[in-house]
Amino acid sequence: QVQLVESGGGLVQAGGSLRLSCAASGSLSSIDVVGWYRQAPGKQREAVTTITSGVSTNYADSVKGRFTISRDNAKNMVYLQMNSLKPEDTAVYYCYAVDVYSRVIWGQGTQVTVSS
Repeated sequence: QVQLVESGGGLVQAGGSLRLSCAASGSLSSIDVVGWYRQAPGKQREAVTTITSGVSTNYADSVKGRFTISRDNAKNMVYLQMNSLKPEDTAVYYCYAVDVYSRVIWGQGTQVTVSS
């Protein structure tokens, strides 16, 4: 089973940028859907963005135009480029994948903190 490890989180000022990375232990080539969720303190986990093997993307309204998801199957990597960050983007960001058996695989999460 594929395992996912996120990195790239940190502290950034409002208006700044961060790039999150998600490294898969196995091949992403057989996985259709990968994406990112986030969970802010005291809030439910929310979907941020997804990308399919056909490179079709979907974004939450709150991040459209600011965040960009991409995947590199050759490197087994998923990326989330986050620009124009806002304090309300502060959350733990989780990478996930849906495998061929429709199992959802989660990473351990990476903290993103945006200061005002």
